[in-house]
Amino acid sequence: MGTGGISMLFHNFLYAYDSKPMEVFSTIFFFLNLFLFVLFNILFIARLIMWHDILPLMLYHPVHNLYFGSYPMGLATLIIVATSVLNTEWGWGGKPFLWFIWAVWWYDVAMGFICGFVLIHLMITRQHHTLSAANSLWALPAVALIVVASAGGVVATPLLAVDPWRAGLTIMMSAFLLIVGLMIGFMFFTLYFLRLILYGLPQGVNVLSGWITLGIAGQGGYAVLVLGNAFKQWIPVQYGSSSFMRSDTTGTTLDAICVYVGLMLWAITTMWFFYNLLAMQEAIRQGGFPFSLPWWELIFPNVVYANCTIELAVVFDSTFFRVWGAIYAAATLLLWIVVFSLTIPNVISGRIFDMPDIEQVDIASKRARESQDIERGEQWEQHALERGGSEGNAS
Repeated sequence: MGTGGISMLFHNFLYAYDSKPMEVFSTIFFFLNLFLFVLFNILFIARLIMWHDILPLMLYHPVHNLYFGSYPMGLATLIIVATSVLNTEWGWGGKPFLWFIWAVWWYDVAMGFICGFVLIHLMITRQHHTLSAANSLWALPAVALIVVASAGGVVATPLLAVDPWRAGLTIMMSAFLLIVGLMIGFMFFTLYFLRLILYGLPQGVNVLSGWITLGIAGQGGYAVLVLGNAFKQWIPVQYGSSSFMRSDTTGTTLDAICVYVGLMLWAITTMWFFYNLLAMQEAIRQGGFPFSLPWWELIFPNVVYANCTIELAVVFDSTFFRVWGAIYAAATLLLWIVVFSLTIPNVISGRIFDMPDIEQVDIASKRARESQDIERGEQWEQHALERGGSEGNAS
C-alpha cells in the first residue's frame, strides 16, 4: 500500500504535474509495487500450503485477520496508477487494457466486500473484544472499502468516453462503497476516541497504528472529490425519463456537495494528524520504540492525506493547499525512504518477521501429537493389563 501510494504522489505532485520525470518515477514505483504485490501473494499461498492449519487461526484472531483489509487497498493503488499513468498518460494497452483494469477493479470490489462485511461479522460473532484493547487496526475493513471506492472513481473517468453506462455503474458502486466505509469509519472514530480518553495511548510501537485514523477521512476526502468530478462528467444522462439524471445542474450540484464533504473530511484528517503528532512525542519521551514492521503503518495514511490536500489544491486553486500538499508529499516520500532503508537489512537478517500464529500451529500440532502418543500409551497399558489379568485367571 505504502509503495503504491508513493507512485500516486509522484503522479499527482502539482509543481511538476504531467512532467516526464514524475511520470517515469510514478511508473517505476508502480512496477516495484506490482513486484511486491505478486511476491507477497506467492509467499502467502506458500505459507498456507506449508501450514495448512493457519488460515482458521488467522481468520478468528482478533488482530491478524484485520490485515486482510490491506489486500484490496494494495490492489487499489495498482489500479489507480495503471489507469491514470499507464493507460491515460502513456497510452498503454488502449481500450482492452482499460477493460482489463475495470475487471480487476470488480475483483477488488469483491475483496472489499469480504473485508467490509465478513471480517466485521467475524469480529462480532467469533472474537472477543474489549474497549481497553481497541486500536486503530479495527478501521482497516472500513478503509478497504473507501480505497476501493476511490479506485472506482479513477477508473470511471476514462471509461465515460468508452461506455457511459458501465462508467455510471462503476460510479454508483463506488459511491455505495464510500458511504458504507465512511459510516463504519466514523463509528470507529467514536469508539477509538473513547478508548483513548478512558485508557490512554497504546503502548510502545503500537502508538504508530494511530496514524491509520488518517486513512479513513483522508482517503475518504480524496475519494469523494474524485467521485464528485466523475458525477459532473457523467450527468446529465441523455437517456431515460428521470428529470434528476437529465438535469444540466445535477452533476455540478453533486460535485459541489462532494467538494464540501471533501473539505470537511480533510479537516477531520488534519485533526487526527495533530493528535498523532502529540501521541508520537509522548511515546518518544517515554523511551521511544525500536524499528519494526508497524513502522510501515506510517506510510499509506500520510500518503492519502497528502493526496487529499493536493486534490483540494486543484479544486480551489489554492496556494495554501498547493504548498502544504507539496511539503507533506515530500515529507512522506522521505519517510518512505527511511522506512524502506531500515526494512532491507531487517529482512535479510530475518529480525522483522514475527509469526506467532505459525508458532501456535506448531505448538497445537505438537500438543496434538503428544496427546495421541499418551492416548496410545494408555490404550496399550490397558490392553496389557487386561491381557495379563486374563492370563492369570486362565492359570
